[in-house]
Amino acid sequence: MTFRIHAALTAALLASVATPAGAEQVFNRIASFPVANNLPAGKDKLTTTSAEIVTASEDGNTLIYSDSPLGAIGFIDITDPRVPKALGALSFDGEPTSVASVGSKVLAAVNTSESKAKPSGMLAVVDLATKKVDLTCDLGGQPDSVAVSKDKTFAAIAIENERDEDVNDGAIPQMPAGDLVIVSLKDGIADCASIKHVALTGIAEVAPEDPEPEFVAINDAGEIAVTLQENNHIAIVDGKTAKVVGHFSAGKADLDGIDNKTDGQLSFTGKAEGVVREPDAIKWLDNNRLVVANEGDWKGGSRSFTIFDRTGKVLYESGASLEREIARIGHFPEPRAKSKGIEPEGMEFATFNGQNYVFILSERASVVGVYKDTGAEPQLTQILPSGVSPEGAVAIPGRNLFVTANEVDLGEDGLARSHVMIYELAEGEPNYPMLVSNDVDGKVLGWGALSGLVGDAEKDGILHAVSDSVYGMQPSIFTIDTTKKPAEITGVVRVTRNGQAAQKLDIEGIALDGKGGFWLASEGDSAKLVGHGLYNVNAKGEIKAEIGLPAELLAGETRFGFEGVTTIGSGDDLTLWMAIQREWKDDPKGTVKLVSYKPKTKEWGAVRYPIEKADAGWVGLSEITAHGDHVYLIERDNQIGDNAKLKKLYRVAIADLKPGKLGGELPLVKKEEVHDFIPDLKSATNGYVVDKLEGFTFDKSGKAFAVTDNDGVDDSSGETLFFPVELKVTN
Repeated sequence: MTFRIHAALTAALLASVATPAGAEQVFNRIASFPVANNLPAGKDKLTTTSAEIVTASEDGNTLIYSDSPLGAIGFIDITDPRVPKALGALSFDGEPTSVASVGSKVLAAVNTSESKAKPSGMLAVVDLATKKVDLTCDLGGQPDSVAVSKDKTFAAIAIENERDEDVNDGAIPQMPAGDLVIVSLKDGIADCASIKHVALTGIAEVAPEDPEPEFVAINDAGEIAVTLQENNHIAIVDGKTAKVVGHFSAGKADLDGIDNKTDGQLSFTGKAEGVVREPDAIKWLDNNRLVVANEGDWKGGSRSFTIFDRTGKVLYESGASLEREIARIGHFPEPRAKSKGIEPEGMEFATFNGQNYVFILSERASVVGVYKDTGAEPQLTQILPSGVSPEGAVAIPGRNLFVTANEVDLGEDGLARSHVMIYELAEGEPNYPMLVSNDVDGKVLGWGALSGLVGDAEKDGILHAVSDSVYGMQPSIFTIDTTKKPAEITGVVRVTRNGQAAQKLDIEGIALDGKGGFWLASEGDSAKLVGHGLYNVNAKGEIKAEIGLPAELLAGETRFGFEGVTTIGSGDDLTLWMAIQREWKDDPKGTVKLVSYKPKTKEWGAVRYPIEKADAGWVGLSEITAHGDHVYLIERDNQIGDNAKLKKLYRVAIADLKPGKLGGELPLVKKEEVHDFIPDLKSATNGYVVDKLEGFTFDKSGKAFAVTDNDGVDDSSGETLFFPVELKVTN
């Protein structure tokens, strides 16, 4: 099953090569909207915001999302979906958990609980035109999901009354029990007097006295499917009679070929048997089939999604297949390996141009798996990049649009804000992923956190890349074939010391050694006992020489060390040049060192390089590579999104690299700007500008390439941008 899915996805990714342009419709991201743009006037710009559940107005021109941290629902004008505009936010005395559009109104489920032991909530009816609350209904508990029937005559609300993870180690039962609320609608207005509470106690095998409903969906017949996540159960309720007409356990899944150890490496050889699914989102595929995303919460999480019939018979189980495909595009969240892996959580189902699609949102990998519903085994056709932790999604088939709401806001840490992202289905080529890995010896080759590039000495279009300390127990050199689209990682060499994975390395740069091997530069961080240094490895990745920095250089060290290495000359005249990322203690303000080392004579030296001034945060070097008569350097700030101002390529004439003696007066070199990467980073996939542009090199033919570091999907969307660079300069 995994092989067939992988083959189908690969075929889809390469469709532009195999078939004429325009033969296939694909989803591509066309816009990203930071929800902080909807902060009320006077609010601190770093106020935490979140886009969790998202819905769309009936005309498809307005998006509405729940923002629990802000205590509001936000509005976005997508009349032009490529240029979404802020329409502001409506605040509540409570935390909105879900939204659903109906007619000219929006239903907002709002948690007003005093505590988890005393849950409460309301359903607010909001007028879209005025953005004011028409009325509210008391729900009698903490709501978690709301859905509207196809005929718009009623709404269903899951009342979770969620458990407190700090009580009894989070074990259930924890009273009061949750239930399901059904409320009648007329012209989008809720009739509070019509509210019916549907008891869901006594049906689950797990804590039957304490059902915890999570997500609701309604089919064409007006039947409500509801997941009881911690209870690992699914119930079906007749929306008209408010009676439970069916229920079944979500059961367990066996997993094979997974990475279930958080150990600083990627190895998809593990197994897990009898994992309870604990589903979150649920959708009807038709009136007989249900699909659930098995996020897990308490004890489970099978990293999968499952299709059931209405009696509970398993029609399809994805197992580890999606997780393995995610690993092949560099998005596997290794810090979550020992827990629940990619955590499929949100979901959407819609019909576009006669084709049914299921969208599976991976919370931890920050991607969306796009599947065609075939009526049998679904076909994975794309994996879309999303913001950090996609929580909700809405399809707008009438406009060929798909939207995700990404909940995590890392603004206080200078990282990504919460975003709403917009995709369009149209003829063309997928613009993501830009880099995929082939299996090696039948095993998934996971990768990520690429930090340095070098061109192969013999073959045009072939590069080598290294990963950094994110995978500190598995330092690696990857081979990339750039002639494929997307580019392919075709193999890997593991860096070893005495036959074991070389530890205490933070590889940030790579250069050819002229003997079939490589020079590697490790950034170092003395506080973590990772030394600054150079390493010479052979073609098998075996470390043959380790070169520490001299005392004269280390006297001024900080943790921001070597970020790149390149070579000039050959044989006895070979000189290594390394770029130090930021100012060290002995550097005049506004300068950093380019450090030289001659392996033959063991002679060290350096020049000073003038660094740009940061508008915010800091500016540093991220790469150095020699080509022709110059060395090329990436100079960047550490800002993302609209705050990113500097992601540029500069060059220095090799003739000017005349190193001075360490500890003495160092010459200052002149630099020349040759490329601005920000337009590339903005247009590559229409996401926000990412922070870490870290790799740049030329292949044997002189073609230039750049790559971003995805931080191993830790506090990051996990996106790796790998692209050719058109330079308008000559040597």
